[in-house]
Amino acid sequence: MTSIHHVTPTNNECTGDPSASVPVKAVIFDMDGVLVDSEPIYFEVERSSFAHFGAPMTEEEHHTYVGVTLESMWRQVLDRHQLTHTLAEALAYHRKNVMQTITAHEGLVAINGLERWLDWLREKGIPVAVASSSPRSLIDLIMEKTGLGRYFDIRITGEEVSQGKPAPDIFLYAAELLGIAPAHCIVIEDSRNGVHAAKSAGMRCIGLHNPGSGQQDLSKADHRIFNYDDLWALKENLPFGE
Repeated sequence: MTSIHHVTPTNNECTGDPSASVPVKAVIFDMDGVLVDSEPIYFEVERSSFAHFGAPMTEEEHHTYVGVTLESMWRQVLDRHQLTHTLAEALAYHRKNVMQTITAHEGLVAINGLERWLDWLREKGIPVAVASSSPRSLIDLIMEKTGLGRYFDIRITGEEVSQGKPAPDIFLYAAELLGIAPAHCIVIEDSRNGVHAAKSAGMRCIGLHNPGSGQQDLSKADHRIFNYDDLWALKENLPFGE
């Protein structure tokens, strides 16, 4: 049984950006759409699962679930579409569907330019963590398939905190495990829910526009980029390790 870590939210509102002069001492990454371009794969699997349970799904509604835990997504789907299936049935079917698809997927690789960035952070002595709404089994599988596991000893799933994104819990827990104050952390996210969670945690946030993640409002992020080359250029303007 997954233990739930409870955190005390900060008083920062979503619009209350920390000072840009505060040193960055840790970087927290979302996984799907940030480390790997997996969201299009999930969209396909989710459409299959939604159809299986009889939930007609618009693209607009589907995009609202990016960044949330599977449990949160299915609770909302079952409620909105007044389905008679239980949450346990939906989760069991969908998790099996996802794991089988990712296990069989041959082309899953790190997003272009990511590893240069991770190597630079390692050279600078800046610790990193993954904070993803995906289940731990899926996080570990993707870390293994892509070879990214060697960078990420700290991996947190939304199942380990009492509230998933857009609540700040997962990022506050990541900061706790890193031993770094939230104001000294910067988050890289590709979803509206993730950006909201990072800002609510009192952290700076870089919004990564990934077309595979659907239409996501990243306007609350402190910086917005389209690829890791953009981030490479941006790093000189961020106070890393000062």
